[in-house]
Amino acid sequence: MHLEKEGGRLSSGKLEVELHQTSASPRAGLGLAAITRRPQLGVRGADPQGPYPQQAAGQSCWAPVDQDFGSFLTEQRSHLPFTGFCSSGPREACCTESTPLLGGPSQERGARCLPVCHPELITAESWDLSSAEWEGTSLLGSEAAGSSRSASSDRGDLLEGAPVPFRLSKLRRCARRLKVTGLFVFVVMCSVSFSLYPDEGKLWQLLAVSPLESYSANLSSRSDSTLLRVDLAGALVAGGPSRPGREERVVVEVTQAGAPGSRRRPQQVTHNWTVFLNPRRSDHVVVSRTFEVPSRDGVSISVRAALQQPRAVPLLLAHQHLRASVEAQVTAAAAILAGVYVLIIFEIVHRTLAAMLGSLAALAALAVTGDRPSLNPRGEWIDFETLALLFGMMILVAIFSETGFFDYCAVKAYRLSRGRVWAMIIMLCLFAAVLSAFLDNVTTSLLFTPVTIRLCEVLNLDPRQVLIAEVIFTNIGGAATAIGDPPNVMIVSNQELRKMGLDFAGFTAHMFVGICFVLLFSFPLLRLLYWNRKLYNKEPSEIVELKHEIHVWRLTAQRISPASREETAVRGLLLGKVLALERLLARRLHTFHRQISQEDKNWETNIQELQKKHRISDRVLLAKCVMVLGFVICMFFLNSFVPAVHLDLGWIAILGAIWLLILADVHDFEVVLHRVEWATLLFFAALFVLMEALGHLHLIEYVGEQTTSLIKMVPEDRRLAAAIVLVVWVSAIASSLIDNIPFTATMIPVLLNLSQDPEVSLPAPPLMYALALGACLGGNGTLIGASANVVCAGIAEQHGYGFSFMQFFRLGFPMMVVSCTVAMCYLLVVHVVMGWS
Repeated sequence: MHLEKEGGRLSSGKLEVELHQTSASPRAGLGLAAITRRPQLGVRGADPQGPYPQQAAGQSCWAPVDQDFGSFLTEQRSHLPFTGFCSSGPREACCTESTPLLGGPSQERGARCLPVCHPELITAESWDLSSAEWEGTSLLGSEAAGSSRSASSDRGDLLEGAPVPFRLSKLRRCARRLKVTGLFVFVVMCSVSFSLYPDEGKLWQLLAVSPLESYSANLSSRSDSTLLRVDLAGALVAGGPSRPGREERVVVEVTQAGAPGSRRRPQQVTHNWTVFLNPRRSDHVVVSRTFEVPSRDGVSISVRAALQQPRAVPLLLAHQHLRASVEAQVTAAAAILAGVYVLIIFEIVHRTLAAMLGSLAALAALAVTGDRPSLNPRGEWIDFETLALLFGMMILVAIFSETGFFDYCAVKAYRLSRGRVWAMIIMLCLFAAVLSAFLDNVTTSLLFTPVTIRLCEVLNLDPRQVLIAEVIFTNIGGAATAIGDPPNVMIVSNQELRKMGLDFAGFTAHMFVGICFVLLFSFPLLRLLYWNRKLYNKEPSEIVELKHEIHVWRLTAQRISPASREETAVRGLLLGKVLALERLLARRLHTFHRQISQEDKNWETNIQELQKKHRISDRVLLAKCVMVLGFVICMFFLNSFVPAVHLDLGWIAILGAIWLLILADVHDFEVVLHRVEWATLLFFAALFVLMEALGHLHLIEYVGEQTTSLIKMVPEDRRLAAAIVLVVWVSAIASSLIDNIPFTATMIPVLLNLSQDPEVSLPAPPLMYALALGACLGGNGTLIGASANVVCAGIAEQHGYGFSFMQFFRLGFPMMVVSCTVAMCYLLVVHVVMGWS
């Protein structure tokens, strides 16, 4: 295939793309399947004596490297029939096209060529490889081409005397096939289990109970049931009363007359459940309680009300038989959670797929126990407000990045730090902590991550290390105020805690002082953890930029769906450019064998060049973005302080995104949607379903009950100190493993009941402060412990700087341990020593 430029810029006059096609078989007409299987890596006319000579056995496929590929994709896209790419005709088929293909500065030196090969032959390996690996990859290209000629005749000899890389590759293929087979069998088993058990649903019954009239019903026995779950809905209180007294309540009695016992005198097992009524009749709360049914005899339910006035209270009642005990459900939930972490830690699959697999397994476990969920109510398990907040802010940041503002901020931060890396990192972390105290942690990560990436690219730093440190301090700063983190919002918005005096100002003052102590210890610890780590990239900036360019070109090619001949051809050219850049990188690695300095000594002379390179590209669009983003941030504050604003955070972000789309006059909407982290949104949706299913399997409730039992075992004079220590560490560890939002929602009523238990008599505010500090700071323990961690990892992965679970764990877990220790000591001194309860 010959692409010619008539009267154009190409000094060579003609650009050749030679395609070696296989025999005309039925599979030869599919996309680029007809292209040679072993592309010969080489540069025609640039290095004739290089390690990649031209092969005479067949034609290779070539295209130039250093010319502007964007002009080919945008200006002349409609002029590319690319007939030769998809044809299964003769070997010498070619076509001529007039197009400025890959025009660039290299034309003065002569056009260099690159191989165009089948997309499946290019693997999606990480661009972050060492010099030896890149050189080895380049040198293996010609060896693979030579060995493929005699593979059919000498297969046995090759296997006996195979080198170590060949054996390792064979082991990797076997491991991959085993992984795919095992996961597929697991998915099939979960799907079959989920489909075999029907959705029994809930039959709600309307009751009108009063002091004079009660409700009673006899339930039919179930031979396979071991538990009975009773749901009650109405104007109820999820936890206990604000203070012991004459509160109105509803008492539910579950009685089984024929429980195992003496044959002559059958024992009668009665379970009492007290639910308090809410004085504000407008609320509608659903509460549940599970009772053990040890025998197959019938069960009776009785509901009566204890009211101050003789009136009727409307309630909704539903019951459901379960086939598994609480211990079995907790064991299954723990196994599912451990399996999800194994998939994420060892990177067996992507974390989004791991969350989806965990959700499927949890739903299958619920179906087996008799609590199979239906599709419509499960939509309530997903926190759509969080997803709407993420989606709206991602669109805002995507349009904001087109103005060049992030590059400008990166250069300004570089200038303020005066070339000192650690001063810049501490300044970024402190600013992120302060901003996250007043904004949502997710919003802070969405705004800070692109700026940090551009700053690290300017300074030739490794963005992964800086991003991990930044998101850790984002979570720490979010715990300082009542609106910085969702657990704090849940605690402050609880009506029962407000009656106890836990208001917005008192909660913020108490938490702010504790977080200040945490920050004083966290900054030296961060410097200690990074003591022997090189924040600068090991290779020169030219090598790092070339590796990142290779990664970006490969991602761009993989995102093109080969639905048509033209798209298949463009994808092949993109992958061909990747091969040429890899060869160029291998050649450059032979000439660069030095380490860059640990500090930028010439920052004063480089700052002018950086300011010229990184400027605001669109000031009008920047003014529109600043106006809309400022409005969104102001509405975030007003939502927390002004009750007249009836907009949640998700609605505010969506409205801001719509406003900016109109003001920016966006026509190519698909470009904006490509900047949205759909994998991150899907991960959150699957994670919400997983955590809600684990809650229905009594895992979170079991953790709360065990914590309460341990607190009651401590002597009374040491009970407050033991309760603070246990709540802090249980909350921190649980929030590292599961989402802190459902855990906090479960622990608030548990701690309220514990404080109101006359046998314990503990004040509620210290327990709530311990819960808030543990749940917020515990999010730094693992990558999926906090929403900000996942958002930051998703954005970094899109930019080519994704970090793994273990990379985050090595830094985040020690920071979580130290910060929780400082917070625990602060609470012990304030509430136990000083007696501020």
